[in-house]
Amino acid sequence: MGRAFVYVILGGGVASGYAALEFARRGGYSRGELCIISEEAVAPYERPALSKGYLLPEGAARLPGFHTCVGANDELLTTKWYKEQGIELVLGTKVISADVRRKTLLTGTGETISYKTLIIATGARALKLQEFGIQGSDASNICYLRNIDDADKLVSAMKSCPGGNAVVIGGGYIGMEYAAALVTNKIRVTMVFPEKHCMGRLFTPQIAEFYENYYTSKGVTFVKGTVLTFFEKDTTGKVTAVILKDGRHLPADMVVVGIGIRANTSLFEGQLMMSMENGGIKVNGQLQTSDNSVYAVGDVAAFPIKLFDGDIRRLEHVDSARRTARHAVASILEPSKTRDIDYLPFFYSRVFTLSWQFYGDNVGEVVHFGDFTSSSPRFGAYWVNKGRIAGAFLEGGSREEYEAISIAVRRKAMVINMGELEKQGLALAIQESQKEVPDSGLAVVGKPTYTWHATAGVVAAVSIAAIGYWYGRKRRRF
Repeated sequence: MGRAFVYVILGGGVASGYAALEFARRGGYSRGELCIISEEAVAPYERPALSKGYLLPEGAARLPGFHTCVGANDELLTTKWYKEQGIELVLGTKVISADVRRKTLLTGTGETISYKTLIIATGARALKLQEFGIQGSDASNICYLRNIDDADKLVSAMKSCPGGNAVVIGGGYIGMEYAAALVTNKIRVTMVFPEKHCMGRLFTPQIAEFYENYYTSKGVTFVKGTVLTFFEKDTTGKVTAVILKDGRHLPADMVVVGIGIRANTSLFEGQLMMSMENGGIKVNGQLQTSDNSVYAVGDVAAFPIKLFDGDIRRLEHVDSARRTARHAVASILEPSKTRDIDYLPFFYSRVFTLSWQFYGDNVGEVVHFGDFTSSSPRFGAYWVNKGRIAGAFLEGGSREEYEAISIAVRRKAMVINMGELEKQGLALAIQESQKEVPDSGLAVVGKPTYTWHATAGVVAAVSIAAIGYWYGRKRRRF
């Protein structure tokens, strides 16, 4: 028993939806030649909505309102759209093994699906506390967030303890988003993490201090420099307290865990070249793996960054997933016309009424600028490496200002005097963006898709209310 396709996209996340849209727009396949295989029971959707609009206490986002590709202000790809485009959705299906040499995939039901070209878009999974041997981590009120089922469990847990206590394990990107959502649902939040400050992989201590103070003003308590050792549970199997290594007992009606993710590469280990240092499948500038009939995109792909002199990176962000997916399809359908991907690493977040964006790499000496104390904060930082701008962060900017810092990073703007840079601040990026310069070969293929979240302060409520609007209620074009 089996089916054969020309093109198979393995995985049902963000990248799959954007790859499908690129196939549809470029053509190059006939009806029934392209399929998406997904473990989830629904068509690909915008995962950022799960930690934002989906968790709203009122007017929450729900499917089909945030199927891909509305996150890029593009078409809404419902199951009807896939049918109209002749793309087969193989949903609720787990692939248990892959044979790259034979170009086949074996599903949990025993079906063999063959392909001529495969796009691996398997994404990543959330790390679980059980993997670290934490006692009590099988409790029913411990939540993670990676898919719709996880989000439904989290919503149910929040509804079960109005005004209660939640402990967030992890102080990174997703942990900060959890905390904002829980506060919006009127739940008291304590964040626990071992680092000295939140968002340790990106934020400087000064930047982190601002966000921690802001969260504290919203009622969030930070417990830093320690880790949990075990959970206390009641007779129903629910966590009642989180016990920390330093001896503290934190009361808990629910626990939300965000301690990182791991790329889903296991099906292809031993068959495709892996990037050991990045934990992903190594690809070239065309997103092509060590087997020329297989491509990898999104969280699972470790690809060369031209701006970083070809250094291989695996980027865990939705913008990278969208762009690598589109580029892979272009490489498959028009290889002679498609240059190597030229991606400028880009990260963003919105929490409460705040909004920040980061471009490039946080290496080198840091120079902060702007006002960290205003009720309408507008501040940032440059990372200077070997006399040039390597990365830039900005909170509270306008669309034009965010574009300006991206240009300064993309062009590796020269820095003569660090003291002068601190005085100039954002003005340096604006001046750089206004220069007419020849193409350096470092330009981004298109601009980051942030048209719907670029300007801080445009929403009076918390950020997840904004996402609920964009993803869950109606779509606007700019």
